[in-house]
Amino acid sequence: MNIRNHFTRIFLSCGAIGAMTICFWMASMLPAASEDRTAPFNSLQARLAGEGFDPVMLKTLFQKQDVHFEARTMSLFFMHSEARVNYDQFLSPDSLQKARNYIQEHLSDLDTAEKTFGVNKEVITAIMLVETRLGTYLGASSILNTLSSLASMKDSGLRELVWNAIQPERRPDKSVFEEKANSKSEWAYQELKAFLKYTGREKIDPTTIFGSYAGAMGIAQFMPSNILTYAMDGNHDGRIDLFDPSDAIASIANYLKRFGWKPGISYEAAFDVVYHYNHSKVYVTTILKIADQLKG
Repeated sequence: MNIRNHFTRIFLSCGAIGAMTICFWMASMLPAASEDRTAPFNSLQARLAGEGFDPVMLKTLFQKQDVHFEARTMSLFFMHSEARVNYDQFLSPDSLQKARNYIQEHLSDLDTAEKTFGVNKEVITAIMLVETRLGTYLGASSILNTLSSLASMKDSGLRELVWNAIQPERRPDKSVFEEKANSKSEWAYQELKAFLKYTGREKIDPTTIFGSYAGAMGIAQFMPSNILTYAMDGNHDGRIDLFDPSDAIASIANYLKRFGWKPGISYEAAFDVVYHYNHSKVYVTTILKIADQLKG
């Protein structure tokens, strides 16, 4: 790799951190220019190959120019706080009107989902509104890089890299960070396997899919393991594409049904079902409020 390009990439990835000393420290943590730039993922590739993934495919994939360890994205993952999410914005008159317009635009798919799965169209729409503003804000993080980076964080050097990328005022306790990094590393590895299975099945280049900094993707913001288990081909084109409204609508409806949604469900039962979608009581309360407003 060209030395100048190697340093430039590191420097740009540090832009949001703001401290030159950290950037130079980060440069020392990453492979030298003469080394394999995929070094942070070498152990990951070996583990995946050991579980049956094609080693030639893995080597080709992880050698692609856009595939690299995402220190900045990892720092966002560990800085996230549900308390900082402004859910009231989705109950504004403007947001609710956009949701009503969306229902009219996709009424056929929503009616089909409601008849097939028994899930109210208003609840499906409310979830898409909160998750991705009805498909207009899908996230800009590489799913492959995100899951690969998080899955590799059992490595102490990579954990230290991410720790120093977190804004000092937003850093959790170091012991809490270490515990979360270790547990989430295994979780991300399972999600990465599901992602590679999904993209392989659908014949999609894994480097072309972008989503949240936590690895969720599509209008429905499904994690890869949920795609394999709950996603549906809503438009019957022989593919599952959660960036397609028809597939996203059917997939959300199927997910909720599988967790107990049924026509005439009580508020308490509906709360429990939606809680499976996002383990946040504020999130669930907001979804049900939006759905109620859309019915009016």
